[in-house]
Amino acid sequence: MTVTNGTAFSHISVNPLHPTFGAEIGGVDFSSPLSDAAFNDIYEAVTKYGVVVFRSTGLTDEGHIAFSRQFGELDDVKPYISAGRKHRLKYTELFDVSNVEADGSILDPESSRGQANKGNDLFHVDSSFNPRRAGYSLLLAHELPPSGMGGHTAFADTRTAFDDLSPELKEELLDNDYVACHSMHHSRKLAAPEAFAGVNPLDYPMGRHKLVQRHEPSGRMNLYIAAHVHHIEGLSSEKSDALFDRLFKHATRDGNTIEIEWQAPGDLVIWDNTCTMHRAVGGPFLRKYKRDMRRTTVHDSSSTAWGLNEHTDVRQGLP
Repeated sequence: MTVTNGTAFSHISVNPLHPTFGAEIGGVDFSSPLSDAAFNDIYEAVTKYGVVVFRSTGLTDEGHIAFSRQFGELDDVKPYISAGRKHRLKYTELFDVSNVEADGSILDPESSRGQANKGNDLFHVDSSFNPRRAGYSLLLAHELPPSGMGGHTAFADTRTAFDDLSPELKEELLDNDYVACHSMHHSRKLAAPEAFAGVNPLDYPMGRHKLVQRHEPSGRMNLYIAAHVHHIEGLSSEKSDALFDRLFKHATRDGNTIEIEWQAPGDLVIWDNTCTMHRAVGGPFLRKYKRDMRRTTVHDSSSTAWGLNEHTDVRQGLP
């Protein structure tokens, strides 16, 4: 048994990556099904650290999906395929977050898909714009650019971000119980304003979630924020923008973030979207080398999974 920052782990090793969140996990053999005890240790590590990384897992697509199912019900890409989007992968449970086209060529960053992907460069959480938000994301590397060419993933700790707010601001947020409206169209327009100049996010439904809420697995308060936030209800546009900018800059300050470098195919990163933000870190690899990354997304199962949204299967961002 090892004890890391006050938590005992019997079946895994844990190396913290930051004073408040993030850890590298060792001692896990993914070549055979995990025992309940080993999975429980992993779940506790994800709950405590928000984001965890495993090196050289050897996971296949099938193993990736099977392991992900242990965390809960999986989202899939079927609605996007039905709307006409090409899917180069065998399984619909896998979200293709690569710079690889369906024909195997490298994605042109200036293409429509490349422009849409620029939204991933902003700190965000997965699926907050959909009626039911994402809980856990499990991202597996299949092919990586050479070392030093970029392609890292950055994370921000939104539980500690709330903890570190001034008492006055905490009181304001809790007393007002603000609701934030999340839009994929908004974040895409922020990241690629020329490509999405004709898009008005207000023409589309938005995901409505409390700005401050309790992270149920850990019991800690959390700032549920993301670049997807178009506005905060009940405030003028000026006051909404000012409050969001203040909170977003606070949550993504250097001392509250980490970057995880992908080292080899088989590396796996798991994060909890309900207590961390993440973003893609670009680099010179974009036009030169493939970065084949595949993600499973576990639907949130907490009491706040649906926010203030209707319980529907609608997905935003369809072509």
